Amino acid sequence: QVQLVESGGGLVQTGGSLRLSCAASGRTFSTGAMGWFRQAPGKEREFVAAISWSGSSTYYADSVKGRFTISRDNAKNTGYLKMDSLKPEDTAVYYCARGKYVVVVPRMYDYWGQGTQVTVSS
Repeated sequence: QVQLVESGGGLVQTGGSLRLSCAASGRTFSTGAMGWFRQAPGKEREFVAAISWSGSSTYYADSVKGRFTISRDNAKNTGYLKMDSLKPEDTAVYYCARGKYVVVVPRMYDYWGQGTQVTVSS
């Protein structure tokens, strides 16, 4: 069993930065991939980024590539999403999730956090 808790969301101006954290409990966190997803009001949950269990493999959605950086510290059971050059269209609830592989499909992730709100003002 893995429990995930996101933090670090908030209100930021266009061009600003935030770093989201995903704290995990349960010893299986470090053996799985971690993904970040987001969901804006009235829209489907969409993939943002994912990282393999070792951290050696990462994958990003085109919309965030070059602006967001995913990382993890297995010793701390924590994952991160550094978000730079934020845009109003990045406004959403951000979720971290744990899965087996670095994939973009939400249903392939078996554990989810409760989400943290990110709002980017124009």
